[in-house]
Amino acid sequence: MDLPDHDGLPVHLLAGCFNNTSATYKFYWFLALLERVELGQREIPKRNLFAAMIAHAWYTVNYFKVSFGKQDKLQEAINQIKNLEQLTIDADRSFIFKQLASTNNKTTLRELRYFNSEVPHRFLSPWFRAADAKAAYAASQRFENQSIYALYADHIEINPAWINYLQRHARILKNFCYWNLAVYLQAKNPNVPDIPNKLIKLPVRKALTEQRKFWDIVLGELGSVDCIYTNKRLTIGDYAVEHFLPYAFVSHDLMWNLIPADRSFNSSKSDKLPPLETYFEPYFNLQRSALEVVQQVAPKHKFLEDYLTIVPHLSLFEHQRVLEQLQPLATIARNNGFEILMPYDRI
Repeated sequence: MDLPDHDGLPVHLLAGCFNNTSATYKFYWFLALLERVELGQREIPKRNLFAAMIAHAWYTVNYFKVSFGKQDKLQEAINQIKNLEQLTIDADRSFIFKQLASTNNKTTLRELRYFNSEVPHRFLSPWFRAADAKAAYAASQRFENQSIYALYADHIEINPAWINYLQRHARILKNFCYWNLAVYLQAKNPNVPDIPNKLIKLPVRKALTEQRKFWDIVLGELGSVDCIYTNKRLTIGDYAVEHFLPYAFVSHDLMWNLIPADRSFNSSKSDKLPPLETYFEPYFNLQRSALEVVQQVAPKHKFLEDYLTIVPHLSLFEHQRVLEQLQPLATIARNNGFEILMPYDRI
């Protein structure tokens, strides 16, 4: 995507900031910088920018478990800081920022300072030879080539010529950054679905009200079904709609991954991954029964189309074909660190 032009500003240099990236640092540094500039800040403490980098990447690493690559220290720092500061995986971004911007924990501060040698001067590489940190600091303080900011020991100073542009086009610049970040992370996670929707924590997850109506049709026709985890008899009004493969991995609400489950079990299951050797058979039988019922009672139901994302035709919703679709997803989720649902978790 192209950035808005501006007479007198080398926008093409800004557009080149994400070329030849080998880690996520530059993406999150720029997001942190834009956030501070939108708040009207011109002189920005580096510590605040490093804290904001952690806060912006927090949910992607901790909740969705997207890999940043073995060499990426941002992911490693997040894992360390989560324990050091006793932060939860779904902590609010503003809360994480405030915690890290004010912490006195020496180990946390050391984790944040690591990025000082990796990010601030290297981001300016399109403007001048930033590999030489000392020269980059000197050149930036002269705003050579209209560099976007000047570097100092403990803070950066935004070039006044850039402030209006950054504030006016902040939304486009964020989209540009997220688009490049998504491309970068998709290459690191080629088999992980829906990377773009795993970069930002949604304010509220969508309710599954319409999906529940689908299962109400099934339960209305069959009278009841058994929870595949607890064997509890489920009836209309007395079940939860749950994601078979964790939402945090698939990042969608497609019907083939939604099943009715025991309410209390659904709460304890959380984002654990059900082992297919134990649960695929009952999952498949339940889904096949649902398809047969809805095709007969409501053959034009909109959610029937959801199944076409894993089989080319509803008549091909077959045991082996569906297993071949789910098995790779379950393996990738497990490799990415999703906890396995163990027998002792069963009620």
